[in-house]
Amino acid sequence: MTIIRKLAACAVALGALGTATAVIAEDKPTIVTVVKVTGENWFTRMEEGVVAYGKDNAGVTTSQIGPAKADAAQQARLIEDLVAKKVSAIAVVPMDASALEGVLKRAAQRGIKVITHEADSMKNTMVDIEAFDNKVFGARFNEKIAECMGKSGKWTSFVGSLGSLTHVQWADGGAENAQKYPEMELVSEKNESFNDANKAYEKAREILRKYPDIKGFQGGSAVDVIGIGRAVEEAGLQDKTCVFGIGLPKDTGSYLESGAVDGISFWDPKDAGFVMNKVADMVLKGEEIKDGMDLGVPGYEKVAVKKGAGEGVILVGQAWVDVNKSNYAQYPF
Repeated sequence: MTIIRKLAACAVALGALGTATAVIAEDKPTIVTVVKVTGENWFTRMEEGVVAYGKDNAGVTTSQIGPAKADAAQQARLIEDLVAKKVSAIAVVPMDASALEGVLKRAAQRGIKVITHEADSMKNTMVDIEAFDNKVFGARFNEKIAECMGKSGKWTSFVGSLGSLTHVQWADGGAENAQKYPEMELVSEKNESFNDANKAYEKAREILRKYPDIKGFQGGSAVDVIGIGRAVEEAGLQDKTCVFGIGLPKDTGSYLESGAVDGISFWDPKDAGFVMNKVADMVLKGEEIKDGMDLGVPGYEKVAVKKGAGEGVILVGQAWVDVNKSNYAQYPF
């Protein structure tokens, strides 16, 4: 009986220790990153940065979630669940910024710190992080298309959705730039792909049928150029079209090789994931977000900070990378 009592006492002690450990774990601040869609390579790469920040900073717990398909309502439901769980901070890449204002306001009212990315018009955020000036970025795309097209002919633009703010800003920046060239004609602008390469492919085929002489395509979602490139390649129009857009090197490599895609630009999603979580951690610690500060990540060494649409601020880096057939293989993602 004595041995049994001793074992029981040990079990109680171990149980108490386990409970204490659980309490400690629960007291650790939790930062959850919510992306537009799970499974897309862009956000798989972003998760690497989210995980890396957690590994480098033992004082916080970091994780990433997202809906099974790019849908603003599904993303909102995930955030509602995080609000109910009272996580410490939410870092979100909105599918539709306006659709999340209400749930993020509730999060803030509960004391949850809200950080956003690609949402510079958002009111209910403490810090919105932009990899660069979005209007300038869109104009850069269009300038590449214009040079490739000989500054004349029909061109079009794609977006993940009309609610994807940065995509719309890039398309608008491109359209404004094209006004410099009176012989360029924008047709069927802002085609929605809903972050689905197959939808981008079908839409590109439709446009090629409707405008057989079209020369330029500007992609907004990270997978648009994959679908557009596939449609161009199947039509044998590699030498007659100019395709530029957001993309990742591994995803678009075969189309860059064939000439179906002429060039891509991106900011490393891993770095963006890391920076979102670093800024969230800074906010949790009450640290100041200052103009000119160095976040220790390429493209964010001297960030600009300006007033946001609400009470928060917008943090802007210079993190874009341009890639074509000659150099895409240098990037392992």
